[in-house]
Amino acid sequence: MIETPFDQIKKLLSREIPSELISKIPDKWEKIGDTVTIKLPTELIRHEKKIGEKYAEILKCKTALLDVSGISGVYREPNVKIIYGNKKAETIHIENGIRYKLDPQKIMFSSGNMDERIRMSKISNSKETVIDLFAGIGYFTLPMAVYSKPKKIFACEINPVAYDYLCENIVLNNVTSIVEPLLGNNRTIAPKNVANRVIMGYLDDTHKFLTIAIECLKNKTGIIHYHEVCPNKLFPERPLKNVKEASEKYKKKVDLLNYKCIKSYAPGVGHYVLDIRIGEK
Repeated sequence: MIETPFDQIKKLLSREIPSELISKIPDKWEKIGDTVTIKLPTELIRHEKKIGEKYAEILKCKTALLDVSGISGVYREPNVKIIYGNKKAETIHIENGIRYKLDPQKIMFSSGNMDERIRMSKISNSKETVIDLFAGIGYFTLPMAVYSKPKKIFACEINPVAYDYLCENIVLNNVTSIVEPLLGNNRTIAPKNVANRVIMGYLDDTHKFLTIAIECLKNKTGIIHYHEVCPNKLFPERPLKNVKEASEKYKKKVDLLNYKCIKSYAPGVGHYVLDIRIGEK
């Protein structure tokens, strides 16, 4: 029987920490390039350095980070600390042939969104102009630019650190002729009346940006990829209601083309995306 990486981690740690704590070792982690991030229960914190070392060793990472309290703030910054290895955590993460340069101490990256990044890589075409209202380091912009090759993508980002990585990643992935990065609040910097498609990959009061998304669409008609955290029992009614309320201001029709649950966000709560066509009534 082949040992899994987790089996190997447990075996190594069984020699390093009390046996009664082995069952508390997390069997999930976030591996970004050559950096691994883990969450630990309180009783394991005193052994964090030894634990970080073993995860890094088995997963072939140069740095291990401890997730202290997840992602927070307008800039979506991770609250983490280094528990083992190289103090410079900057890395290049390769997924679906796309190269994402980032520092996981400063910038979020969710492996749970991989399927959606792959889906976005295939959804556009060479005739479209796209606006990514929350581009980050290029999570959706880069795969779309590389594989769908739309005419233009305007990639908006408010966080200066993420914006700098976005600019680097545009060069790394050879899409400078397609992607134009824009630094600032998307309410003021996003081009209006130009897009065939708008990406709204943000999870904090996303509905407050729906009017901006509609105004970005050419003649206020086109497709919006709308992300929302929603209790499962209120889906899809609540996010659809949010979109319809925003579109009423412009007397537009809302058609739900597709939807999917990207991942579980909390017990009974999901991270959903809806593909919505905004059109004439």
